[in-house]
Amino acid sequence: MLPGWFGFGSAVAGFIARHGDEGLARLQGLYRTSPFFQVILSNMEQVLAKADLGIARRFAALVSDRALADKLFGQIEAEWQKTHDAFFAISGQTSLLEQNPTLHRSLETRLPYLDALNLLQADLLQRLRANPDDAEALYAIHLTINGTSAGLRNSG
Repeated sequence: MLPGWFGFGSAVAGFIARHGDEGLARLQGLYRTSPFFQVILSNMEQVLAKADLGIARRFAALVSDRALADKLFGQIEAEWQKTHDAFFAISGQTSLLEQNPTLHRSLETRLPYLDALNLLQADLLQRLRANPDDAEALYAIHLTINGTSAGLRNSG
């Protein structure tokens, strides 16, 4: 999900830093009047709603270089917050998927199962790293990838 939102928050923050409140008003106006911009933000909103930093943190814990993992995850987490804040500032919404209750309900139903698959996948990756010849772990990882992708209804 990272490519669907990463960088947007910094771009908006930079634009607003350069243009001030007038810049934010321009973005809000685009959101109200431009179908293209609406679709861009709608797609980004969907991947933000599917992103789970807690699970991402679990995968980051698999990185053996803790300093590198902490630095990179810190950047991801900070950008997620900037993007989140930018989306709400532009859209005026107070929660993700506020305008799409059907998808919101669907995700509420699917995400607990996907969370379990993601956590299982992290454990399987750890197992495979400990024993690179573990064919069962590799096969199970492939199953979790397919299951997650199917559950997200796009690549995950």
